[in-house]
Amino acid sequence: MAPGDAVGASALRLENVSKHFGGARALSGVTLDVGHGEVHGLLGQNGSGKSTLIKILAGFHEPDPGARLWIGGVPMSLPLAPADIRKAGIAFVHQHLGLVPSLTVLENLLAGEYAVAMRWFINWRAEARKARELFRRFGLSLDPLVAVERLSSVERALLAIVRAFMQLEAAGAGARLLVLDEPTPFLPAEDVGRLFHLVRGIVAEGASVIFVSHDIDEVIEITDRITVLRDGRLAGSLVTAEADKAEIVTKIVGRAVDLESLRPPVRAFGPDRAVIADLAGRGVKDFYLRVRAGEVVGLTGLIGSGYDDVVTMIFGTETADRGYLAIDRDEFDLATFAPHEAIKAGIVFIPGDRLNQGVVATLTVTENVNLPVLDRFNGGFFLSRSALRRRAEALNEALDVRPRNPDCPIGSLSGGNQQKVVLSKWFQMAPKLVLLEEPTQGVDVGAREQVFAEIHKMAVTGAAIVCASSDHEQLAAICDRVLVLAKGRVVASLEGAAISKAAIAESCYLSLDVAEGVGL
Repeated sequence: MAPGDAVGASALRLENVSKHFGGARALSGVTLDVGHGEVHGLLGQNGSGKSTLIKILAGFHEPDPGARLWIGGVPMSLPLAPADIRKAGIAFVHQHLGLVPSLTVLENLLAGEYAVAMRWFINWRAEARKARELFRRFGLSLDPLVAVERLSSVERALLAIVRAFMQLEAAGAGARLLVLDEPTPFLPAEDVGRLFHLVRGIVAEGASVIFVSHDIDEVIEITDRITVLRDGRLAGSLVTAEADKAEIVTKIVGRAVDLESLRPPVRAFGPDRAVIADLAGRGVKDFYLRVRAGEVVGLTGLIGSGYDDVVTMIFGTETADRGYLAIDRDEFDLATFAPHEAIKAGIVFIPGDRLNQGVVATLTVTENVNLPVLDRFNGGFFLSRSALRRRAEALNEALDVRPRNPDCPIGSLSGGNQQKVVLSKWFQMAPKLVLLEEPTQGVDVGAREQVFAEIHKMAVTGAAIVCASSDHEQLAAICDRVLVLAKGRVVASLEGAAISKAAIAESCYLSLDVAEGVGL
């Protein structure tokens, strides 16, 4: 399609977009074309330029001279002002959603409207009625008067998307373009399905969608076309229905990558390192597990099966009704176990929501990575900041954390690089038992390889590793054994060569039948 033809056929078209920050090139001559009524995927590794491109579209960054933009076939000047973005009919939903937890659903829904319009009186009853009608339109059952902090993660994401669609409707005859900038990384697979149902409903209402994600399976499921960036350049554009996963991965990374081929080699394990017995609570019933030194055991199942509660109860962040834990010769009562006791016993926990639970976003990389080992740098009356920084630099180098600068706030790093810092922080403790929760959630395919390699290295040192995850591809890549839970109990076990993405998925979907068969 010639550029002139593409402009008229597009909801949005960006051409020749480049951006330099000082001497560093973030984007070079990138083109992005989004059709009317299309869900368009934007993919790339951390540092590929996706975020910079979205920030240019949002008016946050000014591109280098020469960039051109058309919205609904109408040429627009860059950078866009906030009023221009709203008038053009573009709305954004970013990863952290931009909701105020202490306010109600209705107050969050109307916040954007009242930020730009002078209103001396608000008829809250009428506004609540309109909100309920809007939610029913998309098959949602949200209560406008409940506080957002009481909503589940998926309900918050759905609310943010509906609010963005409201902004599109208020704009009138604009492009009606919704930009979803990684809205799914902290959602389980079943909740992602609810979100996608809403996205399809919004497209049916005449909107176009840019869907930014690291999850290739999600992009294949929801998009019509895909644009891939690599090292700030356009790596390719694909029609989703005509592309397979291997082709997309090759575009992203620049080489073929088969994550399942990264499976750990068959090796001998040491003696039992950790034993969990009679664990119960939060839907888990009579859970039992022995993990040998050097073994990686995966836990999975359908939503509500309880697999994700096991690791949090072992670490003590959630209270167990009962349970017993033995690590080497130490024994603990899990009903009274606390995280500080777990760390002292040689247990570390890598949470799935790393930004809220795994790091202190306002502290630097140096400060975050050294938090568990500050006593090693205590000079009596002061901390050796130079030694702390050298330690952070060494760990950043070992795990290829980018940017290398350990003085930058960790909240400014991409998800993959944040996860590398979290792994560095805890793996330097030489733990006996490692508990992982969705360790590559929101991490691009290239960084996943590095995370898998670090997990394998930790296993080789003799640590016992337990990984709770709904990502079957991830489990197939790192686990020596996978346990499938249903209704709080283990109903299937896969080991060695029997482990594959397909086998895990099949076991999960057969798990309810198995559970019913044993009278659960």
